[in-house]
Parts: sequence; structure tokens; C-alpha cells
Amino acid sequence: MLRYLATLAGRHLALILGLAGLWLLLSWYFDEATLLAFGAASVALTVWLTHHMGLLDREGVPTQIFPGVLGYLVWLTLEIGKANVLVTKEVLRPRLALSPKMIAVPAGQRTDLGRTIFGNSVTLTPGTVTVDVGKDRLVIHALTESLADEEGIAAMGAKVRRFDRLRGRLDAASDRGAEAS
Repeated sequence: MLRYLATLAGRHLALILGLAGLWLLLSWYFDEATLLAFGAASVALTVWLTHHMGLLDREGVPTQIFPGVLGYLVWLTLEIGKANVLVTKEVLRPRLALSPKMIAVPAGQRTDLGRTIFGNSVTLTPGTVTVDVGKDRLVIHALTESLADEEGIAAMGAKVRRFDRLRGRLDAASDRGAEAS
């Protein structure tokens, strides 16, 4: 019971810090006391509602992925920048050389969250859209042959798998513990 309460408190804290950080980042108000109070009140209301709706679980606040996902976000931002340059070059060509292509890429992530992060990462990369997500593959539409880089997309999936692997092990252990009790 104590472990459950500690986990729940950790999820509350992670949600509070995440929401407060996002609010400060988007509003950029650090010196207006009234606005800071409204921001704190909105964070408190959101956490309270989330708690009472029962959304503070492993799926709602996935705290297990945080160490690995931060490095992945930096890498993904750089990849999005590179893809932006490629798409801009294609669009600004005097003669468009688009060659749309559908490809299927293996998705070896252990959890639904891992597959969702992988599919969304592909869609965030300009020139590609995930059109179908299965248990073991993603179907992706790419604007050009160079954007339909199956090896590059598979490498993205491998990066997601690295931090999803730990979460998958934790989920499996937690499920085994729930079955035993």
C-alpha cells in the first residue's frame, strides 16, 4: 500500500511540475502575481480533476519513460529540422519532383504508448504521415523517395524501443504482481 501511495504521489508531482512548466513556458509571466496565482489555480484544478477522474495511472502520467524520452526529444527535434529542409527544397524546386510512396515499417515497441510515440514521431517529421498502426508495423505515407527512408524510420523506432523497453518490463512486472494478489 505504501508503494502504491508513493507512486501516486510521484505521478501527482510529475503532473504538477509538467503543467506548471508548460504554463510558464507558454505564458512567460514571471512577475505578475495575479497571473501566476491564476496559473497555479489552473494547475491545481487540473490535477484535482485528473485525480478524481482516475487518470493518474501508468498510461495517464507515464513517469517511467522520462529519463530516456528527454534525449529522444532532442534527437527528434534535430530530425524534424533536417526533414523541414528536405521538404522546403522539394517545394521550392521549379519543377516538383514528388513521388509519393507508402511503406510498412516494423514496430517492435512493447507498449501501446511506445507505438503511439513512434507513430506520432513519424507524423511530426515533415513529409511523412503514419496512416495505420498495428501491433507489429506502421504504414507510412511519404512525399518523396528520399523521405521514404525505411532504415531511417526503423532507426527512429529503435530509439523509441530503447526507452519503451524499460516501461514494458515495469508494466509486465506490475501486471504479474496484480495477478498474484
